[in-house]
Amino acid sequence: MTLQERLTARSENKCELCQATGKLNIYEVPPQTGGYEENTILICDKCLAQIEKKEELDNSHWSVLTTSMWSEVPGVQVASWRMLNRLKNETWASEALDMMYLDDERLAWAKATGDHENDATVELHRDANGAQLFDGDTVVLTKSLDVKGTSIKAAVGTVIRNIHLVKDNVEQIEGRIEGQMIVVLTKYVRRQARD
Repeated sequence: MTLQERLTARSENKCELCQATGKLNIYEVPPQTGGYEENTILICDKCLAQIEKKEELDNSHWSVLTTSMWSEVPGVQVASWRMLNRLKNETWASEALDMMYLDDERLAWAKATGDHENDATVELHRDANGAQLFDGDTVVLTKSLDVKGTSIKAAVGTVIRNIHLVKDNVEQIEGRIEGQMIVVLTKYVRRQARD
C-alpha cells in the first residue's frame, strides 16, 4: 500500500485539518521529512494555501481545529498547534491552546520552524492597487522604468506577461521586457484582468 493510499484510508478521504472533501494534498509537516505516515497529513487546497501563507487566513475556516487538535496523528497535532498559535488573538483559538497538550518531543517539533511565533497576518505580492499577484499573471507598468544594466527604457503601459513572484520578497516580481528578464517592484505594476 502506498503512502497516499494509507493516508487516504486514515483520513477517510477528508482533509485531516478541516474535514473538507475533494482534492487533497500530501503535506509533510516541516521540518520533518522522509514521507513517514506520522509526520505526513492529507489537507485540502485552502488549508495548504493558508498554511504556506499564500492566502489570507480565514478565521472561520480554522474553527474546526478545536476538533482536529485531538487527533491521534502527530502531524495533525503539530499543524493544529501551529495554526491555533497563528490565530491566538481569536478567543476560541486561545482557549483551544490552553486545553491542548503536546508531549516534549512534539512540542519541540511544533516550535522548530518558528511559525507559531507569527500572527495571522500574511504578506502577499500585491500590485499598486492592492490586488494580489500570482505566478503567471500579466501586469502593466504604471511608471516608466530604466532597466539597470541595459539601454532598455520600459514605458508606462508596457505589458509584462507570465510574471514570476520573487520568493521571500513580496515587493518584487520577475518578468521579461524586450526579451530581457528583469526584476520589477510590485508598486510599479497593475495586474491586468484575467480573461
